[in-house]
Amino acid sequence: MNLKFVVNDYVLIWNLLFQASINEKIHKVKQKLWINYKKEYNSTYRDKDTILKDPKNFIPNDDTIYNIMLETKEYEKIRKHTEKYRNQVLKIWDDNKKEVNKILSSVIKTSISPYQILVVTDQLDILDTTAPKAKKMNTIVLGKKVTTDTTTKLLVELIFQILKKEFIDYKVEYKEIVEAVLELAILNELPTRLTGRSYYLTGEATLNYLKRQIYPYWLMYLGADKEEMMNFMMRDKIAFDVDKYPYEKELKKKNILQFIDFCIRNQKYIVKIHELEII
Repeated sequence: MNLKFVVNDYVLIWNLLFQASINEKIHKVKQKLWINYKKEYNSTYRDKDTILKDPKNFIPNDDTIYNIMLETKEYEKIRKHTEKYRNQVLKIWDDNKKEVNKILSSVIKTSISPYQILVVTDQLDILDTTAPKAKKMNTIVLGKKVTTDTTTKLLVELIFQILKKEFIDYKVEYKEIVEAVLELAILNELPTRLTGRSYYLTGEATLNYLKRQIYPYWLMYLGADKEEMMNFMMRDKIAFDVDKYPYEKELKKKNILQFIDFCIRNQKYIVKIHELEII
């Protein structure tokens, strides 16, 4: 996975204007702009999709609001803070990308398109993955707070949103199965391997039952044999009777999309098993 982290003035200004105000000074600037330039302010709101299509080469039809913001001292402070934040998340990625890519290669078994991470101030506390009309754009807006204790969480959340964005149009009629498998791969297996501590059954609570049903086949997909499955069950605190599941040896040869297809084709057989328990 190739990620490029950049700070773009238009992206940063747009989010400062249209996300929740990060402080009182920015709130006052926004109020003043709204009172004095209401037409231009409304026009700027419609720029989001166009900016994200090509941030580097974006030229606004009306740059009034952007120019005013660029000249304020408050924006200058936020811009400097955002550059520091960008360097922080870039270092987190550089320190972990070799291990992350190694894990992803063995878990999802397919390549992911390069992504541009448009960094905004972490004071916004946002991770915006898609504009309403731009599902296919390989851009994500990142401004999530991070500490030394939450670096793994930031990486996992960012990668999870990238994978959801990549597969947003895949088998949409089976959205729950797609999301359940993505959670198993990114929210569960990735942090488990990164930290050595199980993160299984974290994620969307409504998907837990489905994930538990898929779990035996997920282990086969990861290449675990019947003996190894016992170790995984103890690690993840998920129990099932191994002997009741025919071993699908071909699953370990599939990539994540092929595994999703397998789950969809066999969903009636997979989901009807009720012996699973949390231990």
